[in-house]
Amino acid sequence: MEQRAFSRLAVSAAAALLALTTACTGGTVQGRPGASGLRDPYFPKAGNGGYRVDHYALDLDYDPADGQLHGTAVITARAEQGLSSFNLDFSGLKVEEVTVQGAGARYNRTGNELTVRPAEDLKKGEVFVTEVDYAGKPKTLVDPDQSKEGWITTGKDGAVGVGEPVGSMTWFPGNHHPSDKAAYDITITVPKGYEAVSNGELRTRTDLADGRTEFAWHSPEPMASYLATAVIGRYKVTTGRTPSGVALYTAVAPGEAAASAAPLARLPEMVEWGSGRFGPYPFGTAGAVVLPAGTLAYALETQTKPVFSGAPEEDELVLHELAHQWFGNSVSPKSWKDMWLNEGFAVYAEWLWAEDHGGPTAQQHFDAFLAGDTEVDDHADSDWDAFPPADPPGPEDISGNPVYYRGAMVLHRVRQEVGDEKFFALLRGWAADHRHANASTADFTAYAQEKTGHDLRKVWDVWLYGKARPR
Repeated sequence: MEQRAFSRLAVSAAAALLALTTACTGGTVQGRPGASGLRDPYFPKAGNGGYRVDHYALDLDYDPADGQLHGTAVITARAEQGLSSFNLDFSGLKVEEVTVQGAGARYNRTGNELTVRPAEDLKKGEVFVTEVDYAGKPKTLVDPDQSKEGWITTGKDGAVGVGEPVGSMTWFPGNHHPSDKAAYDITITVPKGYEAVSNGELRTRTDLADGRTEFAWHSPEPMASYLATAVIGRYKVTTGRTPSGVALYTAVAPGEAAASAAPLARLPEMVEWGSGRFGPYPFGTAGAVVLPAGTLAYALETQTKPVFSGAPEEDELVLHELAHQWFGNSVSPKSWKDMWLNEGFAVYAEWLWAEDHGGPTAQQHFDAFLAGDTEVDDHADSDWDAFPPADPPGPEDISGNPVYYRGAMVLHRVRQEVGDEKFFALLRGWAADHRHANASTADFTAYAQEKTGHDLRKVWDVWLYGKARPR
């Protein structure tokens, strides 16, 4: 496969860093295999041990006519131990070649694990570059909750790659667990006339001599792999800026343009509002992608450009996915058990938006869910009390209603206990102090008590971990 310029630059930069690292890490290598999973409570085989990724350079070439994807992944990582071998999560596509530090590496595949054996063991602390060339027709996965993710075709001649929780492994190899975040450069080549959209900033758009177009996207801020996306199709693209200067990029399927116009028009206002409530917007760009209706059964907070399946029917849906840019994307979960830190915060952001814009207050939402009053919120009769938000029973429950709505109620109970001034300082402090990092439920509960000066153990016992419906 043709080697793109950005991939060569990525290898060159990594080689320079490697030389410095190798000079400082002398001594005998005592390599051993890296773990083939991080033992996440719900997805124990997701992610891999023994290294952390600094940067992904993905070069993707997609032909909508036959659904074939040709890819090169250049992965720059740092060994956390001496490594005789290490694993990458990768599903379905055929591996054509693997190199480590420029030398051919042996590899084998078992299930969704690609095990790589470098020609020479890697030293602890060593920066190393792995390049994987691969091809094939990427597949769609079915999650434990029966929703679809991975690589999904859209309409007659498009596709989208989405990854929550593990679907990204169907279109690029990597360390696919939210605890290992990295910077990304994603270049996508498609036939002329198609748009190719990904995360971050569009650096270049180049019409090639062979009649194709190359789109180079750059994401300097750390990103969990489940938030990466690649969207290909005949989209209507609009660009602009918020009043404070955040770049905006939206791509809308033509059939959804009219219905999407009104909710997307409020995106600049929402970015400014969120910056006031939660602190500065954490990324250099914002935006949205509206897929053809029916592509997915959900919207997803893919970093900087959430994807919506059909026109978002309510402003609150746009606001929900935007709020994730602070809570979930910038502050990411340490494990999939911490999902209420994503979804509970995003639902509470919806309640605050309504409170600030003439709708029901957060207190009214809270009371409605406690009473099952659907006149205030049509989700209020959901099974939000089926399990505690911080302890979903299984992987099919990490996006269950209690994670969303009872998670939001936890936050409101904290607000009731500490008062508005301390509560909103807590939200801004949490987003600032954990910016572009990972955090767990235990991190949040400790942080909340320290920053507010309140003993909140009864709130956690009853609302966050309690199994009985609170009264």
